[in-house]
Order: sequence, then structure tokens, then C-alpha cells
Amino acid sequence: MSDDASSDSADLRVIIYSDDRTVREQVRLALGRTVASDLPGLETSEFATQPALWAALDEQDYDVAVLDGEAVPAGGMGVAHQMKDEFAHPPLVVLLVAREADSWLAAWSDAEAISPYPVDPIRLPRTVADVVRKARADARMPMTPEVFGAPGRSSRHGLDDDHDVPKEMAVR
Repeated sequence: MSDDASSDSADLRVIIYSDDRTVREQVRLALGRTVASDLPGLETSEFATQPALWAALDEQDYDVAVLDGEAVPAGGMGVAHQMKDEFAHPPLVVLLVAREADSWLAAWSDAEAISPYPVDPIRLPRTVADVVRKARADARMPMTPEVFGAPGRSSRHGLDDDHDVPKEMAVR
């Protein structure tokens, strides 16, 4: 690691992963230089392929990863799951998801949070900041579903329909 990189060690190191350069750009622009006034600035690294992301994770630690759930051929949910299984110190994960029904798969991936498409320049930085704050407070972080129903709820049921949700997952 160069001296320049070590001088920026106080910055939050953020991964942006998507095969679509326009999605990477939207995420980068939405996050800006900092996600909240009480958190350090951001140092972002963009990746279009899983092999490039893995190579970077082998070289250095990152604080947060914003992963595109719609990326191909390796989608962000599978990438998140594999990252959490294979790396000793995986980053916190915020998944971008396009459909409400994807919230259960996002929970399976061990993501800390999800944020819906289209990329929202207010919601996404707030979600990333909340995830970082909770991690710094060493709080347990079950996946937060944002505007979607709790994980395990089928899209064919309404958000207030608890007939097939275990008691411990029911949101009241």
C-alpha cells in the first residue's frame, strides 16, 4: 500500500459493483463525497466483474459494498453471499434491488440493508450511513428492508398479511 493510500485510511472505503456503468455512475453520484456529516469522506472503487472485485478484496479491506442485484452474469445477491462466506473481513453490504419479491433473497445473501431501484440520491446515502453507524456502534444488523416487506414474505401477499410468516418474523 502506498503512502497516499495510508493517508486516506480515515475515509470510508466503498465498493460499487455493477456490470452496468450507468448504474455505477448513478450510485457514485448519489453517494457523493460523504454520506453524512458525522461520517468520514468516501473513497469509492468501481467494479464491473466479480473476478476484478475478488482481486481487490484479496488486496485490501473495504468498509461498505453497494452491489447491484441485477448485475450479470454474477448478480449482487450471489456476490454478497459468497463474499460473506469466503472473506475473513467482508464489507458491509447494501443491495440494490428492483422488485419487492427480491427482499427474501437479499436476506439470504446476508446483506445488511437493501435499497430499491431506481437509485434514490436521498435514500441510498441515508441507508449506507445507517449501516455504517450501526456497525460502528457494534449493533446487530438484521437486513433492513427499506420500503419492501420483511424477508420471507411472498410478493403475492400484502404487507399486512401474516398468515404464512413465522411469529418471530412478523412485523407488528
